[in-house]
Amino acid sequence: MLPAGFSSDFDGLIEALECEPEVSVRFNKSKALTLPAGDIVPWCELGRYLDNRVQFTFDPAFHQGIYYVQDASSMIYSHIVAMLSEGRSGLRYLDACAAPGGKTTAAIDALPAGSLVVANEYVPLRAEILRENLVKWGSGGIIVSKGDTRKFRALNDEFDIIAADVPCSGEGMFRKDADAVAQWTPALVEECAARQKEIVANLWDALRPGGYFIYSTCTFNRKENEDMVEWLLSEYDAEIVELHFPEKWGVVERGGCHHFLPGRVRGEGLTVAVMRKGGVYRAKMTRPSKPSKPNQAVQSCRGWLMSPDSYVWSVERDRVTAFPSAHDVSRIVKALEVIHMGVEVAQVKGRDLLPTQSLAMSTMINRDAFTAYEVDYASAISYLRREAVTLDDAPTGYILLTYKDAPLGFVKNLGRRANNLYPQQWRILSSHVPAEPVALSGSVHRL
Repeated sequence: MLPAGFSSDFDGLIEALECEPEVSVRFNKSKALTLPAGDIVPWCELGRYLDNRVQFTFDPAFHQGIYYVQDASSMIYSHIVAMLSEGRSGLRYLDACAAPGGKTTAAIDALPAGSLVVANEYVPLRAEILRENLVKWGSGGIIVSKGDTRKFRALNDEFDIIAADVPCSGEGMFRKDADAVAQWTPALVEECAARQKEIVANLWDALRPGGYFIYSTCTFNRKENEDMVEWLLSEYDAEIVELHFPEKWGVVERGGCHHFLPGRVRGEGLTVAVMRKGGVYRAKMTRPSKPSKPNQAVQSCRGWLMSPDSYVWSVERDRVTAFPSAHDVSRIVKALEVIHMGVEVAQVKGRDLLPTQSLAMSTMINRDAFTAYEVDYASAISYLRREAVTLDDAPTGYILLTYKDAPLGFVKNLGRRANNLYPQQWRILSSHVPAEPVALSGSVHRL
């Protein structure tokens, strides 16, 4: 029996939660040239439902950032961000509770070219997972930070769109996560609602007048959804944005909240609402960052990116980083604990410069700057395990390995052996070897 306050719109929810969840993936707009056959997620043209779950860990395309495994309901962010961004350019977008990165990557592909994306996560370990997933996606205009959302109080009027997929009681995860069922209590709902108000309060002033606030949870109850929207509208100068989803999508609208309910949609539980901040919207006018003075390390690797003059280059500790010069991010960098920004192009190691995995995954890499070496499936998996890879008839030096013509990562070929430069913390830990190459059905290629 559903708790008091649930309407007939929720009929059948309990039965749906006892069924197996759908499996879906979303493809990278900048990396996937052709998509496999399959049912398209109605609100995301890059989303596909899969007939069967494959062993994603053993699919190189997954590690190459060609697709992201994501619940279909969460892909609504693609539709919402595209709608809010229409007719605008170079927006500043904040995903305040971003790990593991699915909604952030959806927003990256939906935002207009030249936009800045800041993705923040409170939990340090989850922040590292977020960084990995965004690096694999390959966008250059990103900043990843970690820490409490109260740090955003120092960034008044900084962002055009703020998204907060807030920590919640997790009712929408009941059929995917047995722990979510075991941990749920009425007290947890109250605790989450209090935390959600705190997060909204921390973020609101960072939103520009006329900007949009996307609020979402993976839960169903009024306390964390409709009541939260009512509180926000009473506390701040804001109005609800009508989303007008097609009726055939099966989304339930109630009190400004849009519920994606298992049994009504082919996806997990999600609730989303969009508010517009009061005031007249004016695009943020920022001066491009000043070009940095080139040093020897930067000069040596500038050619590793396309259009190198469009970046501000910096060397901090042992890393050479390039960030799009169109954005002045000095306020953001000062206020937040940044763990990644732009493209980490190279690592300085003594007198040597090592090309990084961030560069290999970047859609801005100048592939002509490196010798490419195509590997087979077995070698690709060995590389992703950070094992030794043998290269026949390859020159010495830094080699960009590719699989199905998509960058996989770098090795330093010494002749008789090649040093594997894949990040230690990202390696496949399983020793299992699939009997056949793992891949999604259909043809997927890197642009």
